[in-house]
Amino acid sequence: MEKLEKIAERINPFLQKDKYAGRSAEFTHFISNLDNPARGLYRGGAYEFIMDIAEEIEPELELSTESIETVLDIYLHNYKPEPPFQHPKSPEFTFIDLFAGIGGFRLALQGHGGKSVFSSEWDKYSKKTYLANYGELPFGDITKVDEKDIPDHDVLLAGFPCQPFSLAGVSKKNSLGRNHGFLDETQGTLFFDIARIIKEKRPKAFILENVKNLRSHDKGRTFAVIMDTLDKLNYQVSADILDAKYYVPQHRERIFIVGFDRNTYNPDMKFSFPEQNGDPIQLVDSNVLAPVVDKKYTLSDKLWGYLKAYAEKHRQKGNGFGFGLADPYGVTRTLSARYHKDGSEILVSQGKKMNPRRLTPEECRRLMGFPEEFRIKDTGVSDTQLYRQFGNSVAVPVVEAVAGRVIEHMKNSLLNSENMNDTEVNEPIEEDSEHRFTA
Repeated sequence: MEKLEKIAERINPFLQKDKYAGRSAEFTHFISNLDNPARGLYRGGAYEFIMDIAEEIEPELELSTESIETVLDIYLHNYKPEPPFQHPKSPEFTFIDLFAGIGGFRLALQGHGGKSVFSSEWDKYSKKTYLANYGELPFGDITKVDEKDIPDHDVLLAGFPCQPFSLAGVSKKNSLGRNHGFLDETQGTLFFDIARIIKEKRPKAFILENVKNLRSHDKGRTFAVIMDTLDKLNYQVSADILDAKYYVPQHRERIFIVGFDRNTYNPDMKFSFPEQNGDPIQLVDSNVLAPVVDKKYTLSDKLWGYLKAYAEKHRQKGNGFGFGLADPYGVTRTLSARYHKDGSEILVSQGKKMNPRRLTPEECRRLMGFPEEFRIKDTGVSDTQLYRQFGNSVAVPVVEAVAGRVIEHMKNSLLNSENMNDTEVNEPIEEDSEHRFTA
């Protein structure tokens, strides 16, 4: 028993090891889904993860299935962390979190009563932040995940990169006189992975997010292919550009694409995005800026001199490139993933006697609408990576507003009387009828 206790005690440190990333994801997904049948999809990997730990720290020990289950019981009762954002006790619907980042989509959907049954994110630092806040390590590269291995779910979520679609593959098939499927147009892009998962799993709805310029990207062809693909998958699709400035003091325009399965919901009922009206949130009326921050966030004389000279050069050319001092009575510029480089797009004045400063990671967290409980300290993630993570994230209150409308539409436009949470999760692999683990 002492050796089994030792293995259970080492699980959390092993979750952070890159060499076990795949098994770690299966283990944490298994633990997160102990209360629903999706656990069967993750059990095998979770057990192998425990065996990997045993092989490394107790190489002489041979683990039986009963021993593995004892290790799990010990872990659940003595060592399992309590993340600040846990799924609802009685979820109303399920979702999957693709290109998850640090979980902005997840945070918003959990707030509406949803439960994540699968998450995926390729960046190892974002995965650390995700694990610290949700107790779940996302799977890695979604292009390597078989869509059949993803549990059934009600809603698919994805904030995906903007990429052009190559017509080379389609043109080659045409020249050979071969038929091609409509998904071929998107082959080689990350949107293709969204489309293949939607095609296989048939979620009742989806929410996709991208940069505003998706509409004009590649002369509008990229957006047209996306909308056409989703339409051919038999979803009623709507899209709109929303600005986060009505929810947080930041000008951040993003396009949201939502879709509803025409076999489940009335396609004649129009979906309505949240209204964009009223006054934007002023920086001075928010709690974004801290009254006192560490001196390390103040710009050096050299960097400040460079930014002023750069701005002046472009001013003389008649364009607006350069740094942006945050107006207390306005909204900031868009926080980007490159903010860590010099912070020039959002600088905070410290009076005439001091150089301006950049935002702290905590201030970036608030600017993106993440709550105070969101953990970024003591997670092993540097400021540089945190700036990237928040710059790449969604503004949580905007997603909350969109998700609220999506859930309302799902409840009001059903073609029959089925409940929104009637989705049957994939039948577990070798499901045990006497499953005894308790969280």
